[in-house]
Amino acid sequence: MENPFENGHIKNYILLYASVVVIMVLFFIATTLYNEDEKNIEKKVFNTEVNASQKKEKEKKEKATHAAQPKFKLLKEAY
Repeated sequence: MENPFENGHIKNYILLYASVVVIMVLFFIATTLYNEDEKNIEKKVFNTEVNASQKKEKEKKEKATHAAQPKFKLLKEAY
């Protein structure tokens, strides 16, 4: 194998490194330009309080699901 430093390949490695750095800088600039529009996003607040009527409806749904009988019976032994 030849030594890349003796054959002048070091110039190609430096150019490759510089081109990667330039591309990274360009992508960074592009992303910062497009993110400035999203700074004024409103914070959403969710209502976590449960009313009495909502509690009753929830209890009715739970009773209905527990009261319903399953369509299939499980076997006592696995075959």
